[in-house]
Amino acid sequence: MGLRLKIEGNESIQLNETIVTGVKYGADIPKDSNARSTDLGSTIKITGKILAAVGGEAADDTMKMAKWALVPAESADCYRRLEIDVVNASQVVRQVKLPNAFVIGYEEDFADESGVGTFTLLVKQKKDKMVELAFEGGFAGE
Repeated sequence: MGLRLKIEGNESIQLNETIVTGVKYGADIPKDSNARSTDLGSTIKITGKILAAVGGEAADDTMKMAKWALVPAESADCYRRLEIDVVNASQVVRQVKLPNAFVIGYEEDFADESGVGTFTLLVKQKKDKMVELAFEGGFAGE
């Protein structure tokens, strides 16, 4: 199974199957509610590798994600369109689209044993735009 990440804003960020290693999607529902709440949210945790550019190839876009995490709330660019494709046997089995995603956490981890860094990106969909979140699946093969 492969995972692809695309983020669109003032700049484009694209991470393919060789970089993205995990995606966790969650619905944030208040646990103290006695009935179905209208105060819904959605969080996605994305993990992956930070690969070094060798042999003249371009560096991966993880640096752009680190910079996005530092965009202040006063800037419209703190909200970006995020799309995740879950691919199995060349078929998209799940696609999640957050049209107004913002970063609530970003970490990078480097260790000298493996020679590869890792990242964790935690994003949320803007609460007043939850109806625009798309969670789809069952697409035909590519």
